Amino acid sequence: MVLRPPVEPMLAQAAEAIPPTRLAAGVAYEQKFDGHRALLFTPTVPGGPVLIQTRRGSLVQDRFPDLVAAALDQLPPGLVLDGELLVWDTEAGALSFEALQRRAAARARSAATLAACTPAYFLAFDVLQLDGVATMGLPYRERRRRLEVLCSARALTAPWTLCPMTTDLATAQDWLENWTDVSGVEGLVIKPLTSKYLPNTRGWTKVRRRDTTEAVIGAVTGTLTRPQLLILGRYDQDGRLRAVARTVPLRPDAARQVAERLTASASGHPWTGAVFSAAWGSRDVLDVTLVRPDLVAEVSADRAVDHGGIFRHPLRFQRLRPDVAPEDVPGFGAGAAAASG
Repeated sequence: MVLRPPVEPMLAQAAEAIPPTRLAAGVAYEQKFDGHRALLFTPTVPGGPVLIQTRRGSLVQDRFPDLVAAALDQLPPGLVLDGELLVWDTEAGALSFEALQRRAAARARSAATLAACTPAYFLAFDVLQLDGVATMGLPYRERRRRLEVLCSARALTAPWTLCPMTTDLATAQDWLENWTDVSGVEGLVIKPLTSKYLPNTRGWTKVRRRDTTEAVIGAVTGTLTRPQLLILGRYDQDGRLRAVARTVPLRPDAARQVAERLTASASGHPWTGAVFSAAWGSRDVLDVTLVRPDLVAEVSADRAVDHGGIFRHPLRFQRLRPDVAPEDVPGFGAGAAAASG
């Protein structure tokens, strides 16, 4: 049966680290890029449309006319690829999640203009249908082989990219430790070589690189005696405290530790009147209590940071750093790898 959207993609369960060597036999390690998950469908009949489906099932091909044109020109009919949408910001000379967001939200009239300055790429890591025949029931190693043959036989180049993969644990560890310094690479996805493609099933494992860094506590949710989340900030080059992240909910012991040192904000707090989103890109807002910004928190963060210095995923509180002054915290835009030492 020919696949048609919506097709629910296979998913990954988050893990803190690569599984131990004794558990790692028979798996593939793929580099995890910071983009938008997407399925791409080429037409099964002449003149049919190219379709691009998001993880949630929406069709967004009108926002990526450059990919549609390249698919019609370079890809065979009856193909369904699973992968990641990425966007290259030619001005910044790097992959840009913010530029991807703008393209994903663009109207058809502006899509072509955006494509000229922020071209899209499709990073393919799986093939669900080839020549009109579904391949989801095949083991991963065979699907990967067919995907590699497709890319080689058609000499595919930009905007098509084959996701880097290895079965060597040492190489995967090097990727996690060193390749995540590259803009847009945030970790690994680990896949059993024998696994079928199971829609809407968390049969893979994802591991994001995490770094320890610091930020200033500027507000909390909950109360001063029972803080729930921390709202964190960093100073920009003009000396303004800019909100950069929130934490995941504090553990009870951590909440008590923080509560002992919190002080209610005096007048003139730099965030007076500010509104804080419940999540990156969300319209929901948090009910916060401003606190005196004189406490520094050590946090664990992944590499998903926009070019403005905002962390897209919640941070994990590690401990207070009374030995670090707020002015010694890494500056706004420093990202996750920077630490005061």
